[in-house]
Amino acid sequence: MLQLTYIRDNKEDVLKRLAIKNFKDAEAIINSVIDLDNSRKAAQKEADDTKAEANSLARQIGDLMKSGKKEEAEVLKAKTAELKNTEKSLDEKQKSIETEVHKLLVTVPNLPNLSVPVGKTPEDNEVVSEDGVKPTLHAGAKPHWELTTKYDIIDFELGVKLTGAGFPVYKGKGARLQRALINFFLDRATTKGYNEVQPPILVNADSGYGTGQLPDKEGQMYHATEDNLYLIPTAEVPITNMYRDVILKESDFPIKNCGYTPCFRREAGSYGKDVRGLNRLHQFDKVEIVQIAHPQESYKILEDMKDYVAGLLKELGLPYRVLKLCGGDMSFGSALTYDLEVWSAAQQRWLEVSSVSNFETFQTNRLKCRYKDEKGKTQLAHSLNGSALALPRIVAALLENNQTENGITIPKVLVPYCGFDNIN
Repeated sequence: MLQLTYIRDNKEDVLKRLAIKNFKDAEAIINSVIDLDNSRKAAQKEADDTKAEANSLARQIGDLMKSGKKEEAEVLKAKTAELKNTEKSLDEKQKSIETEVHKLLVTVPNLPNLSVPVGKTPEDNEVVSEDGVKPTLHAGAKPHWELTTKYDIIDFELGVKLTGAGFPVYKGKGARLQRALINFFLDRATTKGYNEVQPPILVNADSGYGTGQLPDKEGQMYHATEDNLYLIPTAEVPITNMYRDVILKESDFPIKNCGYTPCFRREAGSYGKDVRGLNRLHQFDKVEIVQIAHPQESYKILEDMKDYVAGLLKELGLPYRVLKLCGGDMSFGSALTYDLEVWSAAQQRWLEVSSVSNFETFQTNRLKCRYKDEKGKTQLAHSLNGSALALPRIVAALLENNQTENGITIPKVLVPYCGFDNIN
């Protein structure tokens, strides 16, 4: 959530940057926020003046009582009672205005970094780098959804029977490959100084609000209505919320956590050829990396996180590219996002496997995640997160890119984790 003081002091900059995110009605909403806050300030000044007058009368009443002028004191008492009622009414008005301001602020996305490309669609994203050699497959090579059936390692139809579309069942070497990738990603993260945590996969509404999933993405989350709990769309939500209502010290930075969780997304409105097989699921496994950082260091950390994820893809031998997302393709809460995509040789297309984002103070303002600076002043920290990595499309690319006429070759780095070097 944007800080009200920043909006007031930098209105033109706010509108300019919201335009990069193609946010509709930005000017009307920002003007309403400022106008409402002006009304709140006016009500506060009137309430303060009323309180000061009531306090002054109280002192006069005391003096009158001491001097035996009870009738005059009673007149002032009646006036004081009126002032108290007025003060109460003004306080209620302030609270009502604050509620309206808050309702508007939570609809406003984060401001994009000035380096974010202008654009509306994924085609406008900027290709930052590309690495690796795209494999040439043998004649008769198959997409992963056919390979998984051929080798009986992932059963999509059984998932439909048990739950519905988008909930596959991993079997035999498919299940072991999943476990191998999770352990590989966690081991690499802890080697890089991330502290492993195992958070809950159900969170309360406060947690969903804290990281910006609520109210923006409420329709995309699975909601256990009886208990008012939400299945997490990513481990980012519980891990970042570990620092809700926490005041840190500068010496605590950077705070680095990683965690594996299953993730759940309704993916409402998704359809077509891009949802086949593992391309888009309702339940999937992911290892997430999260950092809470000093504002002066967060963009350097973002680059480090992006390079770290790229290093994982190199170790797996997957051709990849890095994109800087344009304003129209960024998430609601992000200030700058890099997407990393791997090449799917059988599908002949790029598959997104990671988003690495700096949220600056957007989440920490909601979370009230703060720190004391060197002068003892309370400041908002920055939050960052990234997929490191999401498994479904990694598995899809590994199966497709490493297929041979005699089976599927497992990358050497994964063999110690899998316990096998080939699927056949």
